[in-house]
Amino acid sequence: MRNVNLTPFWRSSVGFDRLFDLLDENLRLEPEDNYPPYNIVRTGEDSYRISLALAGFSPDEIAVTTQQNLLTVAGRKTQDADEQQIVHRGISARPFERRFSLADHVEVKAASFENGLLQIDMVRELPEAKKARKIEIRAAGDKGRPPRMIEGNRVA
Repeated sequence: MRNVNLTPFWRSSVGFDRLFDLLDENLRLEPEDNYPPYNIVRTGEDSYRISLALAGFSPDEIAVTTQQNLLTVAGRKTQDADEQQIVHRGISARPFERRFSLADHVEVKAASFENGLLQIDMVRELPEAKKARKIEIRAAGDKGRPPRMIEGNRVA
């Protein structure tokens, strides 16, 4: 088990509570099972896709839920009537629950299931109030003059 002390970061930073809670939680967890296997792919500047390999499952046996900044994918295989006739089971169909922490403003847009792959598309949409913007700076005697320009942007 790893022993990491986050106390120095807590003392010298403001507003990072959620990040430190997430780090602390992940450091305390036991190594998790790697089932089902998955990929996380960046599909654009602000878009992502999680692909989970769920061979043997059907869409009605899978639940995808989001709550606050947590995406949960769970699956429970329904019992087959012909289960007694299986001589060898090589395709795992055990129940699972996989959780993904989402950053602020990341929203799940769609989920699809095809050829044993569950695809979950997400996008980060920052509200206008959170986007970067230029602030005009005026000098003390510049009340009647037009704003100055730096690199093609109005400065003031």
